[in-house]
Amino acid sequence: MSSLLTQVVRRQALMMMPRRAESSLIQAGPPITKLTKTEKLTVLGMFFLVPMIYPLYVMANLQKYNGSNLSSEQHESPTIPHPIHPNPILQLTNKIPSSCYILIAGGGLIGQSVAYHLSECGIKDIVLVEKSKLASGATWQSAGQGMHLQNTLIQTHFTQYSRELYEKLHNQGHDIGFSEKGSLWIAQTADRLHTLKRQYAIIKALGIDCEILSVEKIKEKLPIIDPHEVWGGLWIKNDFMIDPVPLALTFAKLAIENSVKIVEDCYVKEILTEKQRAGQYDRVTSAVTSQGNIKCDIFINCTGMWARELGYQSSPGVRIPTLACEYVCLKTKPISNFPKDIPIVHNPDERFYIQPLANESVLIGGFLRESKPIFLNGVPDTFNYSLLPDNWDDFHWILNNSIKRLPILGSSEYDTLITGADSFTPDGRLILNESAEIDNYFVASGTNGNGVALAGGVGKYISELIHTGNTNISTWPIDIRRFMRLHTNKRFLKDRLREIPGQQYSLKYPTYGMSLYRTGRKLRVSALHPKLQASGAVFGEVLGYERPLFFNLDEFEKRENIEDLSKQGTFGKARWFNIVKREYNACRKGVAVIDMTSFTKYELKSANRSVVDFLQMLCANNIDKPIGSVIHTGMLNEQGGYENDCSVIRLDDYHFLLISPTSQSTRNMQWLKSHVPEDGSIFLSDVTSLYTALNVIGPKAKYLLAELSDENFNDFARMTCREIDVGFVSHIYAMRLTHTGEDGFMLYIPSEYALCVYEQLMEQGKDYGIINAGYFAQRTLRIERMYAFWGQDIDKKTTPFDLNREFRVSFDKEFIGKEALLKQKKEGIHKRFIQFLLEDHDKDADPWPWSGEPIYRNGEFCGFVTSTAYGFTLGKQVCLGYVHAPKNEKITTNYIRGAKYEIDIGTKRFKARPNLYQPSEMGPTVQLSTP
Repeated sequence: MSSLLTQVVRRQALMMMPRRAESSLIQAGPPITKLTKTEKLTVLGMFFLVPMIYPLYVMANLQKYNGSNLSSEQHESPTIPHPIHPNPILQLTNKIPSSCYILIAGGGLIGQSVAYHLSECGIKDIVLVEKSKLASGATWQSAGQGMHLQNTLIQTHFTQYSRELYEKLHNQGHDIGFSEKGSLWIAQTADRLHTLKRQYAIIKALGIDCEILSVEKIKEKLPIIDPHEVWGGLWIKNDFMIDPVPLALTFAKLAIENSVKIVEDCYVKEILTEKQRAGQYDRVTSAVTSQGNIKCDIFINCTGMWARELGYQSSPGVRIPTLACEYVCLKTKPISNFPKDIPIVHNPDERFYIQPLANESVLIGGFLRESKPIFLNGVPDTFNYSLLPDNWDDFHWILNNSIKRLPILGSSEYDTLITGADSFTPDGRLILNESAEIDNYFVASGTNGNGVALAGGVGKYISELIHTGNTNISTWPIDIRRFMRLHTNKRFLKDRLREIPGQQYSLKYPTYGMSLYRTGRKLRVSALHPKLQASGAVFGEVLGYERPLFFNLDEFEKRENIEDLSKQGTFGKARWFNIVKREYNACRKGVAVIDMTSFTKYELKSANRSVVDFLQMLCANNIDKPIGSVIHTGMLNEQGGYENDCSVIRLDDYHFLLISPTSQSTRNMQWLKSHVPEDGSIFLSDVTSLYTALNVIGPKAKYLLAELSDENFNDFARMTCREIDVGFVSHIYAMRLTHTGEDGFMLYIPSEYALCVYEQLMEQGKDYGIINAGYFAQRTLRIERMYAFWGQDIDKKTTPFDLNREFRVSFDKEFIGKEALLKQKKEGIHKRFIQFLLEDHDKDADPWPWSGEPIYRNGEFCGFVTSTAYGFTLGKQVCLGYVHAPKNEKITTNYIRGAKYEIDIGTKRFKARPNLYQPSEMGPTVQLSTP
């Protein structure tokens, strides 16, 4: 038995013995090579008796050992001495002032980076408060790794900036422990190797120094590896290590030199606000702290694991969906004959990493498939310079795998087991930006264990946003407004976060715009959910809403768990290919029904013309059209970018219905509320749950509806709305549009009548061959017709000119963003939305694109793919994305057409034919609306 494993077994044995024997094991000592007789008997007992007594043991100790049940009252934390790095001499402020311009709560790495960057912008009158000592929370526990492989492209950008900043500080003489060690990612399966190749293609396009390695090359980088079952790997030269506490304190020192006031042992109790916009909106005015009140214009919550609880300490409460999760790693003592210059090693298939430390010791850690959310009742106020009780039960899996792959670790002697905690989010991505509930309340939290890598970028972004009101990047994937109130429910968080930390090592198969989490599901469902599920629906989730992806009707497939059909990952042709093809053909040639209830719906009305004037100012298109008009429009920001892409339906003179993408619910409501008149003349309400939305799509749709309604569908104009009867049900809003370019009707049905209408459609539709269709078929249709979608193809940096949608802009009226568009019209565009058809792609043999692939123009990187689908009419893979021109160069039709393009899918480049407009093979477009 190896020395390190022997120590672990002995540790486990001692845990079954009286606790007084434990303290001696923690002390440093020589490697242990033999178990005592008592320990051998104990180990044998564990093998034979544990199956019988362990359930009783667990029940008796559940509160003590199950991290998911730890509360602030039950917390038992081993306390570790203050970090060995001495604090630099900081001129801290003893007493909080009575007022400031910006108040920052949280003295960890994120908070101090934000303070430093704000001060570098020249902003004065900044105060940072820390409830304990600087860098005493998750920062102090951090391993200090800076990894460029992140969950989102924007987080990779943040990491790039952080590395540049840390290197700069290092070169200026700041002792922050910066070292560009590089990292080696190991693949033990074909799918993992493809994943690494795909990630390589993306980060290589961003200028990150990286390389795909053969097994032989891996052995050169890591001679201590057992290469058995290794397929290859990814080397990232620019990955780095940092000492997080000195880095945080360096930020503090530099911020203080720029006149920032930092106050320790002071915590925020409450954020006070005042009502604005006729009570529709709230704004920060001051904070109540443990040292008294302080007036402030801007508040930034950087409190990490405490962010969620602090968010509730205001009126209205700010919803911050984070929760602490446990992680475990082990620090060894120096290992004899351990090679020098070993990189950071990640083996995601065996779920461990090793990080070389000083004096030939290493840190061994990892991410299990299922994690332990903790502190459900709040993080203890005393959790500073603290760790959780040792968790050897979970760590032994990580340890076994690391020794198996790197046998030299088996002869090492362990120094310290570190069971720490960090804040995680429901989708594993950072939380950033101004909150939806309170104006000038910003949040920077939920780093998911990546605080060191992201801290520099977070500070830079927040400072630019506050200083200028704008940034040069779009951060929608990490925007706090991507969540709803339901996501802060602690029971939901406890369930969902069991799978989030482990996703850092899980294979990420294509989901084509949908979430396929195992946990925290069925939060929001349409009235038809049970009926659709019984019909074979396989569901995905967006913003907590269950949406049918496709319907599994094959009797053979029904013998399997159909919920797993969409999750059985592949990077190539999916098992549902023929199912979606059938649904697609029904939409194009017959008739189908798609449940699109999840679309966000707002009702706006007023007693006079004020609602018309309000929408005219917000919308780029002219919405002052006759009653019954459906207007597709963008709501733009001052820079001309899309804040919302929506359909506006005029129901009456001063009564409108607004339809937006599902994911924009929180974000769009904030945008609307922040612009409503101060006089309270406009009524604004989210009516999403009041209506079930059915898309009756296909050329036979009008004939089917004619049999269930007295309405004349022959003169039902495109992009118009009528109130009609369908079967037994009255007062249904019918609109002639389908959000795909195909003919058909959207029916907005009061939800209590939805089942009745659906059943009558399906019964009467049998004569027309009606079937259910899902999101994947609808997605394919809109991508073939080059319809852009907000959140996937459009963001706040995209303008109508970039999308070739200037025909939806009414320049003869005033609206937000008009001046920016007029300037762009005069100066030209520098990026253009393009459809690409892959010319030499074999759908049966080649890996499929699924967004994020680099696009190359004449061999030079020029942008990324945003959406993809296999085009059943076009017979090719269809990719949507943007071509960016170099600086000082404009994009014209000739610029696009006079070049050769390739799209990189996992290091294999495919020829791509660009289309500026939708292909003629699709036939005429019958309507133009894609909220």
